[in-house]
Amino acid sequence: MKRLMIVDDSMVIRRRISRAHGLDAYEVVGTAEDGANAIELARETLPDMITIDLTMPNMDGTEAIPVLASICPNARILVVSALSDKATAIGALASGAHGFLCKPFTDEELKSALNELAED
Repeated sequence: MKRLMIVDDSMVIRRRISRAHGLDAYEVVGTAEDGANAIELARETLPDMITIDLTMPNMDGTEAIPVLASICPNARILVVSALSDKATAIGALASGAHGFLCKPFTDEELKSALNELAED
């Protein structure tokens, strides 16, 4: 079972991801509302998979991704964001993310994106 950490400033999105159907292969080991909390949580839980938003208060995903990648070098990072332009996606991938999923998304799209990263 893969250990999943969810990072998003929206409680609705954190709950949506943690309750998505078809994610039986994933155990949610923690949720964080910003990048700073995500870094602390990653040190404690050492997740295999991380979903992270880009726009959050305190520390956004763009700042947090390289730090998370250094703390958990084997973790696969999936950006889940409403910012869907190519430059944003390329920047997130260049900073250490492994995939990008646009909001809004279906349970099937989330499952597919996570499973694709888990297989890489």
